[in-house]
Amino acid sequence: MKINLTIERFEDNEAILKSEDGFFVSWPKDKLPVDAKEKEIIIFNLNSEAVAETKNDNLAKDILNEILNAG
Repeated sequence: MKINLTIERFEDNEAILKSEDGFFVSWPKDKLPVDAKEKEIIIFNLNSEAVAETKNDNLAKDILNEILNAG
């Protein structure tokens, strides 16, 4: 699931992010890209640990298959 949040403003070491439905989130400024600025959209990808592990496993298998079939 992807969530788009807009940087509404900065307050001290926090960024105030706003969702498309008007929900606000306070996020540590140092956890954003270094060049992030107000009104910029930040995209968060949310996955459960199980989903992320499955995607990583599938990616590893695909890479290994490419290597083995390349020779």
